[in-house]
Amino acid sequence: MKTKPFIALRPASDAAVKIAAVPYDVVNTEEARALAAGNPLSFLHVSRPEIDLPPETDIYSDAVYAQAKKALADLLTSGALVRDGEPAYYLYRQQMGSHVQTGVVACCHIDDYANDIIRKHEKTRQDKEDDRTRHVLELGANTGPVFLTYRDSAEIDAAVAACAATAPLYDFTSDDGNRHTVWKVSAASTASMRTLFDSVPLAYVADGHHRAKAAWRAGNERRAAGAPVGSERDWFLAVLFPASQLQILPYNRLVADLNGLTEEAFLARVREIFKVAETDEKSPREARNVSMYLGGRWFGLSWPSFDGDPVAVLDVSVLQERLLAPVLGIADPRTDKRISFAGGIRGTDYLEGEVDSGRAAVAFSMAPVSVAQMMSIADAGKIMPPKSTWFEPKLRSGLFVHEI
Repeated sequence: MKTKPFIALRPASDAAVKIAAVPYDVVNTEEARALAAGNPLSFLHVSRPEIDLPPETDIYSDAVYAQAKKALADLLTSGALVRDGEPAYYLYRQQMGSHVQTGVVACCHIDDYANDIIRKHEKTRQDKEDDRTRHVLELGANTGPVFLTYRDSAEIDAAVAACAATAPLYDFTSDDGNRHTVWKVSAASTASMRTLFDSVPLAYVADGHHRAKAAWRAGNERRAAGAPVGSERDWFLAVLFPASQLQILPYNRLVADLNGLTEEAFLARVREIFKVAETDEKSPREARNVSMYLGGRWFGLSWPSFDGDPVAVLDVSVLQERLLAPVLGIADPRTDKRISFAGGIRGTDYLEGEVDSGRAAVAFSMAPVSVAQMMSIADAGKIMPPKSTWFEPKLRSGLFVHEI
């Protein structure tokens, strides 16, 4: 795969903690507005610019993209964001409790995305693609990094460790308790870092499929518009993590109603499909198990192993094909409004609260898929079911911006 160092827009040393913000797609407008309240430096003013416009504003209107462009310019004008003086790679370490992951911040090539050197495991939605593509083009920048992973390399690990032994640019704890540390790779180490990544055969989109697709589309639009060869048109912002360091949390399911069944009739149908037992285990310990919350009780659902392609054997696929579709009538979980999804970071208390309040009729707590499963599905050219992976911790936006 191809990587290269880049001239970053990044926070001034005393502004990083104020600028760094959650990714645009993990909060809605109201949540983003609340998080950015009282903090004019929050990068949410760039990534969710509708928060600074009247509440009735269409989030895809011209005014929204103009506001995003103004917000980015304001951060530069104020000195909160600075333009680095030379192309560089960076390291970005995140610590969430005892979990630590350290990635290399670099630019990756849109042709690697097109040619499946950067592999995908999710479908993208046209409206979200269109939004982020326009955001990139209007601002002339990738403002949110794509979260990539690759199979571990001892040589890259050693280079990263050497750089991480130096003084960091930033080291702060965000309001969710996660620690974020950033280093700049020295000029002397930049060439060797690039050579090391030249030997990495494949990378995988872990999180940020819409950002990746938008970067590819924006780059191609700039090519068509005559942006010169050798410009930044062909490159997009990414953070690359070794696969062994990643943490995938479950992506749980909630269904609004029982498709006309009583709780007793629904439970009887479930027993026809799975082995069912009441349980105190709210989170499954292993694959081929799902915990179901219904009527104030938890039930363990299990089934024997079977032969199938790497997508068919996933727990989310089994639940969808055997129960959600035929019994609850959820034919397409991408579009059906009766099903909702909760990242594992919310925990099982959230599932209980939704069911106990009547906002949902039943909840399913899943076991997380593995990084190896995700890679094997991408290698097979297949797509995972929607909402199969929830990576934590999330990359903060605003620590790096790549101008195109």
